[in-house]
Amino acid sequence: MKSICVFAGSSYGARPSYRETARQLGEYMGTHGYRLVYGGSKTGLMGEVANAALAHGGEVVGIMPSGLAKGEIVHTALTEYIEVDSMHERKAMMHSLADGYIALPGGFGTFEELFEALCWSQIGIHQHPIGLLNVDGYYDLLIKMVEHSMKEGFAPPTNMSLMSISATPHELIHSMSDYLPPNGQLKWQPKNNQR
Repeated sequence: MKSICVFAGSSYGARPSYRETARQLGEYMGTHGYRLVYGGSKTGLMGEVANAALAHGGEVVGIMPSGLAKGEIVHTALTEYIEVDSMHERKAMMHSLADGYIALPGGFGTFEELFEALCWSQIGIHQHPIGLLNVDGYYDLLIKMVEHSMKEGFAPPTNMSLMSISATPHELIHSMSDYLPPNGQLKWQPKNNQR
């Protein structure tokens, strides 16, 4: 795993720890030779992780749709900036350049990107590690929701093993480096109670 796609808020969030952890992630990636692939913004946690990676010698690739580039502040100091036509093209390119994913705290966009990566892992489109950077318990309720979906019969117990979870960047990346995809679990299993 040498190229990590990071999903993160384009805002800074309510806690200083979110911003600080984004910086720590970027620093760790830069100093350890991981390429950062992300959404291309200069603002929020997205900008923090990119700036820290660049400051520590990292390669940073930003990808942004032309429509969003007018509203968001585009990072102009990246190793590579790619402008695409749509959100779908942005996500497809991010996925094609990554061999691992990390979600920092964020909102709907971050959740959507995270769950797409998880869904694609679940159905076998990729077998890359996926990490939740659970800063100050930010993702605790999301983890409970995933556990609830298993309890209610909408997801197999192996789904939890699709995610590595940690509060610190170095522990998370170390855990992701040891990731092995679950074997033998198909998404669609015949149900005994089907008629």
